[in-house]
Formats: sequence, structure tokens, C-alpha cells
Amino acid sequence: MTSSPARRAAALLLSLSSMLLATAPARAAAPTVQLEDLSWTELRERIAAGSTTALVPVGGTEQNGPHMVLGKHNVRVRWLAARIAQQLGDAVVAPVLAYVPEGRIKPPAGHMRWPGTLSIPEPAFEAVLAGAARSLQAHGFCHVFFLGDHGGYKASLERVAAALNREGAAGSRCRAHALGEYYHASQADFEALLKSRGHAAAEIGPHAGLADTSLALAVDPSLVRMEVARARPRGRVDDGVAGDPRAATAELGRLGIDHIVEVSVAAIRQRRLDTKP
Repeated sequence: MTSSPARRAAALLLSLSSMLLATAPARAAAPTVQLEDLSWTELRERIAAGSTTALVPVGGTEQNGPHMVLGKHNVRVRWLAARIAQQLGDAVVAPVLAYVPEGRIKPPAGHMRWPGTLSIPEPAFEAVLAGAARSLQAHGFCHVFFLGDHGGYKASLERVAAALNREGAAGSRCRAHALGEYYHASQADFEALLKSRGHAAAEIGPHAGLADTSLALAVDPSLVRMEVARARPRGRVDDGVAGDPRAATAELGRLGIDHIVEVSVAAIRQRRLDTKP
């Protein structure tokens, strides 16, 4: 049976629409802020266009209780650094430093008492940190910020930043910075926020408790085994947890995440202003 002109016209229109959809350019993805995802020429162009702030995320590979993965700090600090860089609009994120001092190896102390923790001597850690910062500065990054996701190496970040600044040319406004505001926002500030919602300090905990676990859930739920957390006996002290993760939620974690990003962005902008001539 011969098709009607109306049917032929409809079929032609459908065919043309399909062709246009097939050949239309894909929607451009948001520009990456991760240095390791750029080619050297792309990075050179980014720097020339004014992206002269580099964020160096420092994580750590350590036990986080039976309910969280060993790489929690690394995933979290990379994720947060990316969001901080996106809000700044002129920053690039260096690869995460995942090997950090975690305490004595023999005999094991601290987190080294549990399998999977990797501990690096402090001088080696500081040498790597300084080498990474010097490399970034040599390529044109005027400001290098160290973002430490846990407090065990806070003094190292500060020492390295101070040493790099002493090396700098007299009168230069370029600086290395240990961004203590980032860590403070994730710890003391977040603890205060959780207390304001009725959570006790013993539940919040300094390690792998309510605060730590909620932040991980907000970043990536696959980092956490909530069924293990909920089954954990109250008051247990031999599994690497300091706190109580059973009531952790991504909703609570997002409150902390938003605060960490807001505080860090403001601190970075202020520090850059403070060094202007």
C-alpha cells in the first residue's frame, strides 16, 4: 500500500531529526582541575591564563576501623580539593600524596598496629612535599597550598612551607602555605556543628567515629560499610575506632563538606590578598 504524502513527510522529518542528533556535538564537560588529567600544553595554557594557584592534597593510608577503607583520607582530600579549586576558578589540584608519617613501624605504634597502614619517615615525607612544591613553583604556580586531611603531619606541612618561603627571592609575593584552616574546619568546626545537633563528643570521636564516617559517606558511600558500623558493639576499643559511627549519615557529612569548602576558599583568597605588594 502506497503511503500518504503526510506519512512520507513525517518519516522524512524523523529521519532528519535522527541525523541531526547523531551529528550534534556532545555537551562540553566542565574543565578539569586535576593536574594529572591535563597535557603539558593544556597546563601551560591554563597557567598563562591566570591559574597560578596549586593545591597539594595530602592524605594518608591508614586503618579507619573495620567499617571504612584504608584510603579514606586520599579519596576525601582529592574530592574536597577539586571542589575548592572549582570555586576558586583559578587553581589546579596536584596528585594526592598518599604516603605519610603514621608512626613507628617496629615495634608498631598508633595506626601501625592494624594491617594496611603505611608509614613513611618524616624526613622522606618532607623531602617529597618540598620537591613537589618546588616543581610547581618552577612551572609558574605562584601560590602552593598544602591541604592536610589529618593532623599527624601538621608540623611537617608548616616546616616545609616555612623553608620554601625562606628560599624564595626577596620581595617575591609567591608563597607556599600550610592551610591549617582546612583541617580545623574538618575537625573542631565540624565537631561543634555536630554537638549543636545533639551529638556527644564521645560519639563524634576523633577517628572513624560519627564525624569521620559521615564525611566519608558524603564524599563516596562506597568508602563505608555501614552494616559493619551498625553491628559494632557499643564501647569497643580494640578495632581502631575512637567514637561511634553507627548514626553516621551522608546528610550530616554534607554539612561538614560544605563548611570545609567555604572556609578553605575564603582562607586561600585572603592569604593571596595578604601577599600582594
